Amino acid sequence: MANELSFRPKTGEIPTDPGVYRWLDAAGRVLYVGKAKNLRARLSNYFGPLDSLHERTRRMVTSAADVQWTIVKTEYEALQLEFTWIKEFDPPFNVRFKDDKSYPYLAVSTGEAFPRAFITRNREMKGVKYFGPYTQSWAVRETLDTLLKVYPVRSCSKGVFNRAQSSGRACLLGDIGKCAAPCVGRVNSTEHKKIAADFVDFMGGGDTKHVEVLRNRMYEASENQQYELAGSLRDDVEALETVLEKSTVVFSDQTDADLFGIADDELAAAVSQFIVRGGRIRGVRGWVVDKELERDLPELVEYVLQNVYAPIDGAEPQEVPREVLVPIIPNDSKELGLWLSELRGSKVDLRVAQRGDKAALASTALTNAKHALMLYKTRRSADFTARADALAGIQRALNLKEAPLRIECFDVSHLGGTGVVASMVVFEDGLPKKDHYRRFSIENTTDDTDSIYQVLSRRLKYLKDPEVLESNPEDPTVSPAQSKFAYRPSLLIVDGGLPQVNAAARAIADSGVEGLTVVGLAKRLEEVWLPGDEFPVILPRATDELFLLQRVRDEAHRFAITYQRQKRSSSIASTLSEIQGLGEKRVNALLKHFGSAKRLRIATADEISSVAGIGPILAQQIVHSLET
Repeated sequence: MANELSFRPKTGEIPTDPGVYRWLDAAGRVLYVGKAKNLRARLSNYFGPLDSLHERTRRMVTSAADVQWTIVKTEYEALQLEFTWIKEFDPPFNVRFKDDKSYPYLAVSTGEAFPRAFITRNREMKGVKYFGPYTQSWAVRETLDTLLKVYPVRSCSKGVFNRAQSSGRACLLGDIGKCAAPCVGRVNSTEHKKIAADFVDFMGGGDTKHVEVLRNRMYEASENQQYELAGSLRDDVEALETVLEKSTVVFSDQTDADLFGIADDELAAAVSQFIVRGGRIRGVRGWVVDKELERDLPELVEYVLQNVYAPIDGAEPQEVPREVLVPIIPNDSKELGLWLSELRGSKVDLRVAQRGDKAALASTALTNAKHALMLYKTRRSADFTARADALAGIQRALNLKEAPLRIECFDVSHLGGTGVVASMVVFEDGLPKKDHYRRFSIENTTDDTDSIYQVLSRRLKYLKDPEVLESNPEDPTVSPAQSKFAYRPSLLIVDGGLPQVNAAARAIADSGVEGLTVVGLAKRLEEVWLPGDEFPVILPRATDELFLLQRVRDEAHRFAITYQRQKRSSSIASTLSEIQGLGEKRVNALLKHFGSAKRLRIATADEISSVAGIGPILAQQIVHSLET
């Protein structure tokens, strides 16, 4: 099968030097750009047997018509050239970043003769210094309004500025002291640039040196009995302190750092960036990344740094801080550190936060990234157009007669083979139908396939004679649960691969219910398995249909895990309630104090006796009961 790629170069023709390679399609469009320490070794991985390649890699190489490479002297040069070509060609199979929203920035046009402070969502203007991003537009407006009292830099548009110059009359901001009015000559260009430079310095550093300077001037004016000047300086000090208080203090050592959190699955990743300047959080950003090819976390970190710091033509690049804190060190950390240091003009420390406040903030960034990834997937599934496209895509991929308007998904959960439970979740029209969810306890089972068989058998018995339930909805012997079970699913999904889906198919055959379609969704590569098929169905990445199937499967997994934990908790509660002297309140107090049944089981008698209402003798009884 390796010979199917007719354009494959001879192995001896590929150099062993560092370099950058490009995959191109028949029209000459660049499909993918990559770098390698050894071009021959790296490209040989792509030219192995096609059935040994990851499905998405196989799709990329079979879409290509040529591969080209460029030799460079060092790995660092390869890193730089790869970044440049990704920006230039925007290859569809490289990692692609999308801001999850348009953020407001506080900007200063330092390149103008009379710099201007303004609010913008466009980060691609040349000669502009940006601060932020801010998560709320009102926050940046309030910040600008406060700072103009201390640093009265121009904030009007070019048209307003030109009209004031022509008429010789300052605008309202000039009259109330929030603009130095360079338009009418109250300050010259040099003086106004000094005001703008102080504005930029305060925003960039975020420290208290400006406050201290103003406070000292205030004391000096007061001693010289210049009380009006002292009062004005006092107001300026209060204004700057107000701005500083609105920035969360996270470090006491004037830290300048960017912290990144990355949460990913097989198809996408979310990135959260916390921007810390002068020991304070000055901005938060977020992206969603569609992973067209399989990427591990170190590779994602590398592409995140490229996306954030690589200069964009015609735009002011983002400032590189003294520290860049990432969730894991990328493979090319030495070259990345050198590249970042060159962009900054001084050494940059690229590392993982191990302990203390920085590690805590990095954990917060990861939490934000996880939440952003969940929202991204949820919103894609909740959008009406996306849901319609997803259901139509599933119908085409599985050759269904109709779109699967009712999907039921089953998942099995256990802890080391004990406490086996299962879940059934229902999605109608692409949305969860939570009042139709069901939970199953499985008393005796041999393995996951047997569990799947039992659960499907129990569910399918309600479809054998649905007319009885549907024709007698008021029958008192028919419970609400049974009537909801009578709805016929358009598609059944089990969490797992070929063994699990074959067990489900056997349960359907044994039940006598006909016309049902069942598939298995394997988590590792998101493969869709049909009963008895040797090869899975591969849905295109980043499509609505795959996102919907993922969400259904993940919801079933969540529901099963929740039930399994509840059963473990109720099991230990039953054990405790049998101990003489332990009532419901004391049992609840114990579980609340230790947080989980697992933690309570390993607790010592001294730890248990520290709970209010539990004495040493009773604590010994609890330990003995849990051990036996």
